[in-house]
Amino acid sequence: MAHSDKLAEYLLELLAPLGPVSARRMFGGARLFHGGTMFGLLAREEVFFKVGEANRADYEAAGEAPFSYGTKHGEHVLTSYWRCPPELLDDPDELRDWARKAVAAALAAAKAKPKRTRKPPP
Repeated sequence: MAHSDKLAEYLLELLAPLGPVSARRMFGGARLFHGGTMFGLLAREEVFFKVGEANRADYEAAGEAPFSYGTKHGEHVLTSYWRCPPELLDDPDELRDWARKAVAAALAAAKAKPKRTRKPPP
């Protein structure tokens, strides 16, 4: 079993009280979902949660940074997901609080997106 699988299993156990939380593999990590809403990423053995206006200050105060990865064109920063403070993995109640805020940020972002309309075929 890969380390990221163990981390995902551990997180799913800790976050179970939140309700329908699941992990889906992607590239070398996983995506975290609450119901059908993506609220987290697991990458490089680190946890990244969805950030919005309501919870960004928590991450900044903790000295954390947004998710980034290298490409052949340079570094790409995904400002909507920030690294979760590692010490939260040792504090299930606090981790769940941050996860709840991440789910709320993901739901708010989804609600704010304009609805896509399909063009009728020609």
